[in-house]
Amino acid sequence: MGEIGIPRETALYTIPWWEIICIVRGYERRHRHTWSAARWMAFNIMSAQAGTKAMQEAHIYKPSDLLPLPWDSTDDGDVTQEDVEDMQATMDAINQMNEDG
Repeated sequence: MGEIGIPRETALYTIPWWEIICIVRGYERRHRHTWSAARWMAFNIMSAQAGTKAMQEAHIYKPSDLLPLPWDSTDDGDVTQEDVEDMQATMDAINQMNEDG
């Protein structure tokens, strides 16, 4: 959670999971234009270098074919309680390694 500025302990044990999801979605929304611009540039540079025929042979017709981004899909990415417990176990293991190390 370093990029967002929330300490791991707070993210895992204090803030409700639904709020974490809202924070992460907001963070992604803030950076969409940067990723979309980078994808668009890569697509245009690739089409200029490879040509339209090569792009079609590779089944790349639009920028999202080259680099799909999370907001291109309609999947909500719902998180289950099992996902939360797995993440907490992973973070506990990382914290334990840091304390032992």
